[in-house]
Amino acid sequence: MIVVIGEALVDVVDRGDGAPQPHVGGSPLNVATGLARLDVPVQLGATIGSDEHGTRIRAHLLDNGVELVELAPPAAASSVALARLDTEGAASYEFRIIWAPERVPPLPSGACALHTGSLATALAPGASAVREAIERERARGAVTLTYDPNIRPGLLGDRDAARAEVEAIVRLVDVVKASSDDLAWLYPGERDRDVLRRWSESGPVLSIVTRGGDGAYAIGAQGEAEVGAPSVDVVDTVGAGDSFMAALLQSLHVDGLLGAYGRDRIARLEVGDVVRCLQWSVRAASITVQRPGADPPSLSEVSRSGSASAAVAPA
Repeated sequence: MIVVIGEALVDVVDRGDGAPQPHVGGSPLNVATGLARLDVPVQLGATIGSDEHGTRIRAHLLDNGVELVELAPPAAASSVALARLDTEGAASYEFRIIWAPERVPPLPSGACALHTGSLATALAPGASAVREAIERERARGAVTLTYDPNIRPGLLGDRDAARAEVEAIVRLVDVVKASSDDLAWLYPGERDRDVLRRWSESGPVLSIVTRGGDGAYAIGAQGEAEVGAPSVDVVDTVGAGDSFMAALLQSLHVDGLLGAYGRDRIARLEVGDVVRCLQWSVRAASITVQRPGADPPSLSEVSRSGSASAAVAPA
């Protein structure tokens, strides 16, 4: 089982052409849903309200086969994100977030990985509980730790403080994935390759940046890899990075690379194997952007989709 910790919310998507439409979302929830649709057993630790949105979230998780662990008693209201889409389908967000778990319980005995990120690792008071869980699992050494900062500038305040928090978690994890937009906000004016190289030197054995329609770039212990993305008609980009993350985790899971000593196994991945993981993940994301909201693909959908071009650079 893969355990995902983080926010579950409702995205109210405003396309500018009618009444806003609600979609269940939140980066960690989207990753958990994506994993379940890719046939990976998954548990989501989240906080959910007792309102109509909370009912919608719980039903969504149940329908998709995601096991839910509620980290706090239900609040009166669920978290909400208002997503406004531009003419190219890219989303900007406004948030009303409740994230206050007192602690993250020990992972179940069958867990092989802990994934977290986004608002769950950035917003007080819950971020401290998530950080403690990461540190605890790092010391225990029984699961692979993965992280997607999924930056939301409107909620983070001071850039320097946010950067320090992100870098502190990057140093603790085995795999990190960020978007080019995340890195551009955290490190204005720097090339994402240079940022990723620094991150790789600080701790992770696999560091990845996604570039939307330009594909993805990764640095592993054995070298660098880069893949393109298929040309598709974009409806919106909501949840695309989460579908990428879910597919990446699924690929590592299927290859038996997660769990105790997973860090060492991932570090031994040849560049060609990293390329294969990236191609699979890009294909999942490319399916998601062709339909509205965070709607990750099934295993059969990704399997039927085409492949992306690749370039490799051995260490």
